[in-house]
Amino acid sequence: MRSRQRMFAAVMRLLLKCLRLGRRRRFKLVRQVEQLWNYGHLCLRSLLYNSFTNGDVVLDSLFEPVYWLVDHVTRWFGVVFVALVIGLTSSIVAIVYICLLPLILQTYTPGWICWHLAYGHWNLIMIVFHYYMAITTSPGHPPQAKNDLTGISICRKCIAPKPARTHHCSICNRCVLKMDHHCPWLNNCVGHYNHRYFFSFCLFMTMGCIYCSISGWEMFRDAYAAIERMKLLEKERLQVAANQTYYQTPPPTFSFRQRAFHKSIVYLWVLCSSVALALGALTLWHAALITRGETSIERHINRKERQRLHKKGKVFRNPYSYGSWDNWKVFLGVDVPRHWLTRVLLPSPHLPHGTGLSWDLPPCVTEQCTPLLAI
Repeated sequence: MRSRQRMFAAVMRLLLKCLRLGRRRRFKLVRQVEQLWNYGHLCLRSLLYNSFTNGDVVLDSLFEPVYWLVDHVTRWFGVVFVALVIGLTSSIVAIVYICLLPLILQTYTPGWICWHLAYGHWNLIMIVFHYYMAITTSPGHPPQAKNDLTGISICRKCIAPKPARTHHCSICNRCVLKMDHHCPWLNNCVGHYNHRYFFSFCLFMTMGCIYCSISGWEMFRDAYAAIERMKLLEKERLQVAANQTYYQTPPPTFSFRQRAFHKSIVYLWVLCSSVALALGALTLWHAALITRGETSIERHINRKERQRLHKKGKVFRNPYSYGSWDNWKVFLGVDVPRHWLTRVLLPSPHLPHGTGLSWDLPPCVTEQCTPLLAI
């Protein structure tokens, strides 16, 4: 009896020992897997760690294929966009001369006729002049010789001197002085020498579209009602013709000329209103940038720099801003009061202040409003 109890106790001790050993092995296996996971995670973080990484960097990395596609497509489709601008603008001008101008001469008073003729042709001349200058004027490029400039950085893409406010355009594959952006509608970069032409074109094109939309509002309502009436009469005519012979079919109610006239008015108003909204928003955006003395690229750079200095308890001051009013005078090239007429309200091919290589105090600015360095 005792021998059986001893044997049973020995078997139980052996079983408990095996269970304890299996539990230790299982815990050891779990610890090994956990160590491998932590080691792999640490290796991955060490390979991808970057102290400058943030949400903007991640988004830029994700959109890199889109940027590559845009750069290569825009380079080849720039001519198509320019042709589209010229074609649409020419169609609007043709409709105004063929459809609107005869009605203005027949129905308006002499005073209104003179105002429409003067303002319309002045606006058209300003649009054509500034668009032609924007697409044909080079934005400006820094010299390639390294000995010409000192104390500046080197572009990492074209390995050439890179003055202040200069940025590399991936579409043109060159550095551009005071680069704002590459505009596909110009097939050209917007930079130091053609920035004023670009903004003036946007401004006068917006003004022209608003002028056409307001002037043609009553005609648009009448033309739209006439087109709806055409559709209704055409439907009734087809219903009547279905119950008659071919020789008894009534003639069309509206002639081809009338149909073309009404559809042209609707096309003019819809296109001008759409362009006025889209281009007007872009014009206001660039006007705000000009008021702050920034370009589109510098806005993002200055915003990040402002946030970085704010964390350190410092205040960022834009070194290229001379105050709202002086910023506009520098941008438009207004040195004396008469330049508001000769250089702003009339076509003028004058050059901007400076060469784009250095940024000295312009002569139209009497004093520096803000310090050049962050404090």
